[in-house]
Amino acid sequence: MARRTTVPPASRSDGYVDLRSYGAIGDGRTVALIAEDGSVDWLPIPNLDSVPVFARLLDADGGGAIALSPVDEFTVTRRYVPTTNVLETTFTTGNGVARVTDALVTGVAGRLPWVELARRIEGVSGEVKFRWKVAPGSMLGSASPWIDKTTHGAVIRIDGVTIAVRGIDNGARRSGNQAIAGMFTTSAGSLHQVTVVGTSNEPLHLPDPNNVDRGIDRTIDNWLAWSKEFSYDGPWAEAVQRSALALKLLIFSPTGAIAAAATTSLPESLSGGKNWDYRYAWVRDLAYTVTALTRFGLREETHGSVSWLLRTIRDNGPDLHVFYDLDGGLPGPVESHDVAGWRGSQPVVSGNPAGGQLQLGVYGDLFDVMRRYVEAGNVLDAETGRLLAGVADKTCDFWHRQDHGMWELPDKQHYTSSKMGCWSALDNAVRLCELGQIPGSGARWAAERDAIKEWVEENCWSEERQAYVFFAGSDDLDASVLLHAPSGFERGPRMESTIDALREELGRGALMYRYSGVQSEEATFVSCAFWTASALACVGRHDEAIALMDELVGLANDVGLYSEMIDPDSLDFLGNFPQGLSHLALVNTAITIEELTR
Repeated sequence: MARRTTVPPASRSDGYVDLRSYGAIGDGRTVALIAEDGSVDWLPIPNLDSVPVFARLLDADGGGAIALSPVDEFTVTRRYVPTTNVLETTFTTGNGVARVTDALVTGVAGRLPWVELARRIEGVSGEVKFRWKVAPGSMLGSASPWIDKTTHGAVIRIDGVTIAVRGIDNGARRSGNQAIAGMFTTSAGSLHQVTVVGTSNEPLHLPDPNNVDRGIDRTIDNWLAWSKEFSYDGPWAEAVQRSALALKLLIFSPTGAIAAAATTSLPESLSGGKNWDYRYAWVRDLAYTVTALTRFGLREETHGSVSWLLRTIRDNGPDLHVFYDLDGGLPGPVESHDVAGWRGSQPVVSGNPAGGQLQLGVYGDLFDVMRRYVEAGNVLDAETGRLLAGVADKTCDFWHRQDHGMWELPDKQHYTSSKMGCWSALDNAVRLCELGQIPGSGARWAAERDAIKEWVEENCWSEERQAYVFFAGSDDLDASVLLHAPSGFERGPRMESTIDALREELGRGALMYRYSGVQSEEATFVSCAFWTASALACVGRHDEAIALMDELVGLANDVGLYSEMIDPDSLDFLGNFPQGLSHLALVNTAITIEELTR
């Protein structure tokens, strides 16, 4: 996946670049976003959910970046080193060609205990003059960097974070009191390197640049070894593997948690307002991820994520929460930051206000995780069995309640997809009981499951619209009901006609809005489009499902990544990036279609 685009230095007329411009790299602890023009515009240190030291993505003037690009006008071609999360960018100027390889370096036994962003620059032909600058920002308006002189050279300090710059033949020099910069010129066969290392509230290791260079190759080998364990040879294999690699970036290796996205506050609409922090672990996303990981034969990640979820539920019980922080705790309050926001979009926040909501669909997500885990050949411990039995009993009571729905809306209603989620929870609980994995009253769970089905069919189906509606008593539609074709709630005529009604009202070409009336507030939701393809396959419309999937796979950016939303007219990306749910929807739709059509 590579395309050639002209990216002149003037492409940042407002200080920002299109979200499609970004590639992502990671080391299991944090993620860096790199624009087509070579600038690292997002890098939290040390963790993905830390306040970002480099945040030009949200604050063009004061956010900070690690810039690296030719001095002269250039064109650029990018790709990932195949089956890795190491990004390779080839810059072409009028005088020569040079290649930049970007990696968040990993160690011999996994992630390093410090952040090590390595940028290897190789001359391919002719000469290319580069300039670079490592300029930490204000940490979203909360601190100011300064340069300290040490016996081992200059370091940059900011609010507990210590950063050093190392490299090979990079012309490094101090740039004022807050940045380090340099210039160099490549020639055919030349090797240069700019490496940024950082820690937070702990000593900083200063690596030997030659070891860093070997570390880039080791990181490539580590990714290749991971991908070798990946098993999928169905349709859209390249897109599926790239999505799996994107999801791997979002797995927080210290705990096994899975972040919903790598960023905060990227807008769902250019008018602003819907700017959220997605650097948390949603139970929903974990459920979909386990489906993919199990299918791909990735045992360690599957077990790590399931164990993290169960441990986190116990530690924060007795109630099941919608999402948790990456360390397994409950999210703190929302904090607003006084910075500009991407292209002026406000607010810029840390935190997400949906943490305290009741979302009944989370019960279905939990049991979907556990059923798939068991059916993959694993056994639940006794304590987990008792915990799940208790949650199933609670679902029997809670399904009668109104909730905030999957979309975390302010108004409580009897949302259709929430009731379907409760049905799925009890259906899976019955199955786990039959398998001898959880104790409890399977008969009661089955009876309540059937009662939910009857209630939904009576209260959430519209004869006039020939569709399942948004919530009981509504005439509006909601694309999240499409999730319950794969869940098994409905794969007959009612789901088929619901698909048609949704595509007519909420569809824009291959894309899909989330629910009725939201078209004026935000762009189309990438996952909903993939869910449509999956639902089409479930109701037997395989040719339509395949054609839609082909079109959607083509909407990724040049390196195969997706954001949360896509503007249906311009195809510009909106929302947080890379978005786990978008990649999960691609993966699980591919798996569903492959299983139903083989």
